[in-house]
Amino acid sequence: MAEAVVFDMDGVLVESEHLWEEFWAAFAAERGAQWGPEQTKRCQGMSAPEWAAFLTGFAGGGDSPEATERAVVDGMVRALEEGRIDLLPGARAMVADAAACAPIALASSAPRRVIDGVLVHHGIDHHFKVTVSSAEVARGKPSPDVYLAAAERLGVSADSCLAVEDSSNGLRAAAAAGMTVVAIPNPQYPPAADALAAAVFAAADHDAVRRYLLSRLKEGDRA
Repeated sequence: MAEAVVFDMDGVLVESEHLWEEFWAAFAAERGAQWGPEQTKRCQGMSAPEWAAFLTGFAGGGDSPEATERAVVDGMVRALEEGRIDLLPGARAMVADAAACAPIALASSAPRRVIDGVLVHHGIDHHFKVTVSSAEVARGKPSPDVYLAAAERLGVSADSCLAVEDSSNGLRAAAAAGMTVVAIPNPQYPPAADALAAAVFAAADHDAVRRYLLSRLKEGDRA
């Protein structure tokens, strides 16, 4: 039985992947560069310093990576305040029920400002024992660093954790950490077949994922 659950945030708890793409593309367009699906695919899973460096070079506007990151993250924070970052259907119950059975953590590519803002805004921050941004570890996804850090801070082994992910690089990161991977494939940005193959369970329905998580936790009879 699993001892803990580690959730991704963008695309798993909230509908926000399209907003990252929107702000990356807008930043590039303001500097005369055309952002497309290939650039989005490349950046998904990167930490904020990683995608900021890439976007800065791609846009070619002479900005510093720090200024690029600040501009995009400011946009995401405004979007949250404007009610544009919604919890996905069933995400609240999935988090609350998992937390009632075992310690849960968040391992997100989002920067700290966005993580804290989203969790507090939606009133689910109290469920998480640990939250880790990939900006706080050496490498972003698909490297396993953020998942390994989450497990370490929870005080459990990575191979005793369930990890819930939606994207290619997130699925790869969780698998590389040795966690049991559960997929909620993002319909707008579907994961690659090789990444999805790492998942032991996959469903588009959050309630189905909730029930699976509870079945694997030590107190799974609460399902």
